[in-house]
Amino acid sequence: MVTGEVRLWKMTRRMVREALDAGRIKGAILPTGSTEQHNEHLAMEHDTASTLHIACQAALELYPRVVVATPIGVGLSEHWMEFRGTLTLKPDTFFAMAFDICESLKRHGIEHIFICNGHAGNSPLGKQMEDFRQRLGIDVRFASYWQAYDEDFVKQHMESGDCPAHAAEFETSMALAAFPGNVHWDGVNLEGVDLQISNERYAPRDPLYFEAARDLATPGKGRVMLDAATRWVVAQMREMMGE
Repeated sequence: MVTGEVRLWKMTRRMVREALDAGRIKGAILPTGSTEQHNEHLAMEHDTASTLHIACQAALELYPRVVVATPIGVGLSEHWMEFRGTLTLKPDTFFAMAFDICESLKRHGIEHIFICNGHAGNSPLGKQMEDFRQRLGIDVRFASYWQAYDEDFVKQHMESGDCPAHAAEFETSMALAAFPGNVHWDGVNLEGVDLQISNERYAPRDPLYFEAARDLATPGKGRVMLDAATRWVVAQMREMMGE
């Protein structure tokens, strides 16, 4: 099992310098997520935590050729600002942060950067990739990790058939598998105002998202989804690096 350090922010400058000088680092993964409400039971960091977990597992599979850049943990979440605690960036700010990180990596000689997204609201960043490539002159791509799943795969592994449903069976299963401390069932008030608002927004399906999370989510389902996403990100990076 590979146990080397792949998180750029955990490495020393000597570790990075020696790896770059030796030509070991060929690419980087930049996780993008959010800090936003995830119904009554999931931590607000969920989108960031999930994509970071996948990015790190993928980088370990590719060790030492890929590092994981410091994740962008606040994204485009204006649509959830009615729920207290949610943080959001303006689109131009978010795009600029992503570009500047990619430019920093490029200046150190990294020419293959995969922006691995974990928050659907960040999707507009994908439309900036042609501009990023032209301005940086390197290979930069954007994708959300759930693009790893086709419709049949989702139907096979998600009883609700719903992915990437917000804070429901899918995301709750992933949290139970990778960071169970972020799942908080105790004290959840099914009559709470926030839950009523979010249920009205999430449905028109039955069961409601919270009920799908509570009744259907399991760590086993989460591991299946995480492993599939990790393999997919590994394949994306290998293609980018010409392997």
